[in-house]
Amino acid sequence: MTDESGATVNDTLRTLAPQVLGALVRRYGRFDPAEDAVQEALLKASRQWAETGIPERPFGWLLQVASRKLIDLLRAEQARREREVRAAREEVGEHQGDADDTLILLLLCCHPSLSTASQIALTLRAVGGLTTAEIARAFLTSEDSMTRRISRAKRTIQDSGVPFRLPPEEARRERLAAVLHVLYLIFTEGYSATSGPDLHRGDLVAEAIRLAEMTAALLPDDSEAAGLLALMLLTDARSPARVTEHGELVPLHEQDRSRWKAGSIRRGVELVTAALPRGPVGPYQLQAAIAAVHDEAATAEETDWRQIVGLYRLLLEVSASPVAKVSYAVAAGMADGPAAGLELLAALDSRDRRFHAARAHLLEMAGDREAARSEYLRAAELATNIRQVRYLNACARRLSEGAGHD
Repeated sequence: MTDESGATVNDTLRTLAPQVLGALVRRYGRFDPAEDAVQEALLKASRQWAETGIPERPFGWLLQVASRKLIDLLRAEQARREREVRAAREEVGEHQGDADDTLILLLLCCHPSLSTASQIALTLRAVGGLTTAEIARAFLTSEDSMTRRISRAKRTIQDSGVPFRLPPEEARRERLAAVLHVLYLIFTEGYSATSGPDLHRGDLVAEAIRLAEMTAALLPDDSEAAGLLALMLLTDARSPARVTEHGELVPLHEQDRSRWKAGSIRRGVELVTAALPRGPVGPYQLQAAIAAVHDEAATAEETDWRQIVGLYRLLLEVSASPVAKVSYAVAAGMADGPAAGLELLAALDSRDRRFHAARAHLLEMAGDREAARSEYLRAAELATNIRQVRYLNACARRLSEGAGHD
C-alpha cells in the first residue's frame, strides 16, 4: 500500500516511529512504557493503513494512538494526576518540532554514560526500529542477552535524570560526534563484519545509510554529517563487485568496476564536494574524499595515488587512528614504491590484522614472496571473519605454490 507520493506504509512508519517515540519521551521521560506504546500504535497502523491507506496526518494519527496507549500503561502502573492526562491529550494535533525530537532521541541513545555497544543497540532499537531479535542476529548474540543490554541502557538513561531536550551548545558538538561515531560503527560492522560466516551484512549497511540520511537532514549545516553519509554511499557503491557469487572477498584492485553503483557514487561525490568548502574539515569528509578518488577511477591503474596520499596526510592531522596510519602507508607504497610504505609500517603497532595484510601486500609488490606469505598467514591468524580468513590463506597458498612450498 502506498500514498500519492509513492511512500509505502512500512516506509512511513519507519520514518515516523522515532518522532513519535521522541515526543512521548520528551513529555514523560519514561523510555520503556513510551516505547511499548509506540509499538502498539505501529502495529495498529500497519494493519489499518494496509486496508484504508495512509491518513492525511499520519504523525498525528500515530501520536494520538500512542498517547492513549501510554496513558493506559501509566494508569496501570500507578494512578496519575488528571493534569498529566490533559497534557497528553493536548499533545495530539499540536505537536511541533518533530525533527528536533528525532535528533534529541538520537542524542539520548548515544548518551556518554552508555558503553559504545549499548549506544549502538539502543540506536538501532529506538531510532532504527529494528526488533531486539534482529539486533541480536546482527551482532551474533542471543536475544535474551541483547534484551538485557537494551534494558540496562534504558535504565541508565532513566536514572541519569537527563532532560529530554537538546543539550547546551557547549556539550552538543561532543554528543553529535558520538551519534556520528555510532552510525559509522553500525555501517562498518555491516560492510566488513568482524565475525560470522558473511563478509557483508546488507541489512546493517542499509540501516546505517538510512540513519545517516536522517541525521544529515536533521543537521543540514553540519559538514561532518554530510561527510559521513557521503562516505557510506561511496563505500557501499562497491558492494556488488566486492564478493563473488559464493560470497568470497574480491580485493579492490580486482573488482569489476562496471558493477559499482553509479548513482551512489554521483551522490556521494556531490555531498562531499559541497561539504568540504563549508568546513571545518573532519575525518568523515576526508575519508569520503579518499573514497571518491577510488570510485572515480575507471580502472585500478588509473587511481590517483598521490592525491590519496595527500588526503591521508590531512586525515592524520585531524584523526591519527591506527587504521588511517596503515592505510596511509599502503597509499605511500602505491604512489612511491613498496619500500616507502614498508618504512612507514615499520613504525606502527604490529598486532592488527590490517597491519599484517598491508605489509604482506607491499612485500609481495617488492618481490619478497616468502616474507609476504608469512605476513598473509599472520593476518589470517588475527582475522575473525571466516571470509577474510579464507582470502588471506588463499593469498598465502598462491605464494607457496609459486615458490614450491608444500
